[in-house]
Amino acid sequence: MPHPFCRKALLCLSPTLGLCSPAHAETASTFNLLEPVVVTGSYAPTASFDLPYSIDTVDRSQIADGQLGVNLSEALNRVPGLVVQNRQNYAQDLQISSRGYGARSAFGIRGIKLLSDGIPASTPDGQGQAASLNLDVAERIEVLRGPASAIYGSNAGGVIQMFSRDGAGPPKVGAETTFGSDGFNKHHVYSEGGSEQAGFLVDASRMDTDGYRDHSAARRDQTFAKVHVKPDDDSRLALILSTLEQNGTEDPLGQTWDAYQHDPRSVSSRAEQYNTRKSIHHQQVGMNYERYFGEATLQFNLYAGKRSVIQYLSIPKGTPPNNRGGGVVDFDREFHGGTLRWIQPISAAPGNLTLTVGADYDRSRDDRRGFQNFSGDTLGVKGELRRDEKDTATSLDPYVQAHWELDRWTFDAGLRHSSMQMEVDDHFLANGDASGSKKYQRTTPTLSVMYAFTADLHGYISAGKGFETPTQAEMAYAPGALEGFNFGLEPATSTQYELGLKARPDERTRINAAVFEIRTRDEIVVDASEGGRTSYRNAGKTLRRGFELSVQRELTEQWQANLAYTLLDATYDQAFTQGSTTIDKGNQLPGVPRSSLFGELVWKPRAGISMGLEGQYRSKVYVEDSNDQHAAPSYAVFNWRTRFEQQAGPWTFHQLVRLDNLLDRQYVGSVIVGDGNGRYYEAAPGRSWYAGAGLEYQF
Repeated sequence: MPHPFCRKALLCLSPTLGLCSPAHAETASTFNLLEPVVVTGSYAPTASFDLPYSIDTVDRSQIADGQLGVNLSEALNRVPGLVVQNRQNYAQDLQISSRGYGARSAFGIRGIKLLSDGIPASTPDGQGQAASLNLDVAERIEVLRGPASAIYGSNAGGVIQMFSRDGAGPPKVGAETTFGSDGFNKHHVYSEGGSEQAGFLVDASRMDTDGYRDHSAARRDQTFAKVHVKPDDDSRLALILSTLEQNGTEDPLGQTWDAYQHDPRSVSSRAEQYNTRKSIHHQQVGMNYERYFGEATLQFNLYAGKRSVIQYLSIPKGTPPNNRGGGVVDFDREFHGGTLRWIQPISAAPGNLTLTVGADYDRSRDDRRGFQNFSGDTLGVKGELRRDEKDTATSLDPYVQAHWELDRWTFDAGLRHSSMQMEVDDHFLANGDASGSKKYQRTTPTLSVMYAFTADLHGYISAGKGFETPTQAEMAYAPGALEGFNFGLEPATSTQYELGLKARPDERTRINAAVFEIRTRDEIVVDASEGGRTSYRNAGKTLRRGFELSVQRELTEQWQANLAYTLLDATYDQAFTQGSTTIDKGNQLPGVPRSSLFGELVWKPRAGISMGLEGQYRSKVYVEDSNDQHAAPSYAVFNWRTRFEQQAGPWTFHQLVRLDNLLDRQYVGSVIVGDGNGRYYEAAPGRSWYAGAGLEYQF
């Protein structure tokens, strides 16, 4: 029989495989506030209550309860420290920031590491796409914030890791369909089944929407397949395939303040003139393997994939940016990588000491081209070639981490050496050779200490160094009129501190609270944005101080309340110049609300019925570094959802109804930080309805 540590790993979801059923699934008619077992942060299954840092879990019952299964914002708004903004723009994906990191990204997720079943959904330079995480197959999502996340590499904002469920039980097939406002419809089919020895899951969905704003229609096709087997008593293997297809997704661009006030559904005339749009084709395969050697555990994963993107921008005809780089971005990416990890309990040490040693290798290679977005007098088409290069990003990160439980004390210490090299091979030499390379590397330590005052009250302190490299998109344009990459950009480095409490006042209540301070040097900010061309630079110092609180309370067997609150003061701690403008010390970082609040009241009167009322508040958000332009105002919105389920022999039926923005408030859902055309604002939908039904047959 395996060692108890290994048996625990088999029963709980392992960090690379995610192969087992949820350890704390909700019963049909009552809530369950048992502490979830997580692996993010420690690499070995551990109750979140016993880890000395901020980590939250969103389980399958919360992900699927009256939700649409389209955007991560559905699941992650309940996590303190995160700001997840559904931009209503599928060409640009969600905006996600963690403790202020990632707020200024205009091109997907940056500053936060995305993982799916232990496989990166972020490129080596730190850029990721939330759409690659498929909520239809999610078992749970773990969110790690704070100094401890440095053990995952160059992502100062933390880690978001999704684990897919295993096929379990007798084979079954299911289908569901949902319709809603603004031409929304989603159709979803799946099949799964299995045992502890082997199982399968196959899932496919199509989502269509006309979009809330004009010129924002989208179609998204996703597929997922997973097979897991247990070759023997000491090993487990999973094979995973996933695809994402978005063809001709319309991009309405941002809105000026006047345009937003006049008509929240409006679209920039430039967007229609150039037919701004984006197409994505993404395919990925992965393998996860785990084997036990006595008390030790070997974890190994490999992945590879391709991603093709063509995006039509609104850079005006005849401008220098269009003539130099073009208004059409077209690239084909090949990526691959792997992780090798050894987890070794040290039985000779007092208490429980576990040592983890591993290394991550990731590589992406882009065949990148830029074309003018016109041909003659015809706009919004692929014109003359203006950029042709191969961009390669490679990272290799060895690390070591120790987790030591000694009486009332718990210690976590980690050390990671991160290196990322960006190489550019320029094939378009008519405007000069922009080839070059740059290597970024840093060693980042972390240390966390927890003390158990009682079995139900734990306090901890955590400290660590952070490291965040520039992304390829930020390096794409040199400052001013210079041609070529911005190899002068330096990584942002940070020192992070966190003090927290985790409490269980009674068996029905869970409370997590943390205060933190982050000091960052060389924050990457917009240098200039003109004519569709944005260049970046390193600012001086920034300071982030904040407070996070999450409360789960089971009021009765039928009622539960959840609350997540974030207070974040994110400012520039040193003045710097931005063109002819001086950005003063004390200015607020744009894109970061000072206060965020999520509240939820859930009623489950009996098995098969669930109703929930959600409320969300965000304070005002500045849109650029000077804080002079009109800030996006604060807002509060409420949503209502209900889900019904019935069983009849081998059949299971379910229905959902959802009403978002119950009070029909007009508000800015997200902002585009530092937009050079003053189009900072993206309107959120008014009152919206959704209704769906599904069935499942178990053989």
